[in-house]
Amino acid sequence: MGAQLIVGLDVSTRHEAEAVVEAIGDAVTHYKIGYQLFYGGDGYALGKVLIAAGKKVFFDLKLLDIDNTVEKGVAAIAQTGAAMLTVHAYPRAMKAAVRGAAGSGLTILAVTVLTSMDDADVAEAGYARDAAGLVALRAAQARDIGVGGLVASAHEAEMVRAIVGQKLAIVTPGIRPAGSDIGDQKRVMTPREAINAGATHLVVARPIVAAADPAAAAKAVLAEMAGGVRVA
Repeated sequence: MGAQLIVGLDVSTRHEAEAVVEAIGDAVTHYKIGYQLFYGGDGYALGKVLIAAGKKVFFDLKLLDIDNTVEKGVAAIAQTGAAMLTVHAYPRAMKAAVRGAAGSGLTILAVTVLTSMDDADVAEAGYARDAAGLVALRAAQARDIGVGGLVASAHEAEMVRAIVGQKLAIVTPGIRPAGSDIGDQKRVMTPREAINAGATHLVVARPIVAAADPAAAAKAVLAEMAGGVRVA
């Protein structure tokens, strides 16, 4: 299977999200629900509706807490039938998440370093590594713990693939079609570049959901993806 497009439903209300999904129709099967919609726009309920309709839902909640809280939270999300869930790539959180997802079809994705962060931001946060070095450390830990995939900038996708091997998913946010505004992202790539670097799932939000015609925007991204060659 080729790389998948995940449309990020980064809107404030369920009504807005449903309008985007309706406009896109059958062109896209994967949707991401993050903080904005999950907490403010009935995103949990909408996610279950989308799952019941046959869509693949990625709850981007970036869990990080004490072990028991993470494990129980992951187990609760697993019961919805969601396809993916993010946790921060701290070893104890990843281990707890793997336990919580055991026996389900939920893929745990470990977030390495946010794509809004660059080397200066990583240093300011107190890490004695640059962004790529921190991504490499967390990718190796995630591989050894047994999560299903990682979230990383497309700029680190090739390095991450070399570390984790071929089985894990590599989900890349910060994807911007050629000529798009990068917004608050700092480490971005085009869809074709990301696939060529080894990404398996591309997250695109604003360039699609804020477009006058979300369906056309999604199809344009898919066309650009088709020009890439996924690393096997």
